[in-house]
Amino acid sequence: MVSLVSRTGRQMQRYNFHGHRQVVGCIPYRYKGTHGTSIVDEDAIEVLVITSQRKGKGMLFPKGGWEKDESIIEAALRETHEEAGVVGEVELELGKWNFKGKNDETCYEGHMFSLLVKEQLDIWPEKDCPSKNMGEC
Repeated sequence: MVSLVSRTGRQMQRYNFHGHRQVVGCIPYRYKGTHGTSIVDEDAIEVLVITSQRKGKGMLFPKGGWEKDESIIEAALRETHEEAGVVGEVELELGKWNFKGKNDETCYEGHMFSLLVKEQLDIWPEKDCPSKNMGEC
């Protein structure tokens, strides 16, 4: 069973040995239809992006904080469910990178995975959230 409430707060947040907040996310994708063929052409793949809640941020892949009580895969699945409303199978770690937040000097360590979408939900925790920072979604 999946929760319809997003996690909030930073008390369970993970930080690396440099003190950088660790975030994790997925690049969700699915095949439009292979019609029984084993060769997939690039037009047969759809990739999901989400709209940022902050003005000027554009389109993003779902990602968020990795918490102490979950594995990196559990965090990737949770964030993708909360922000994008899809569930699926995490496949490969695509990479790790370090970056600074745009509004402050906070440093982050990001981890991104590919996720084969198995189900697209009608409702999810942050579907209509006006601002993820308000803690109400």
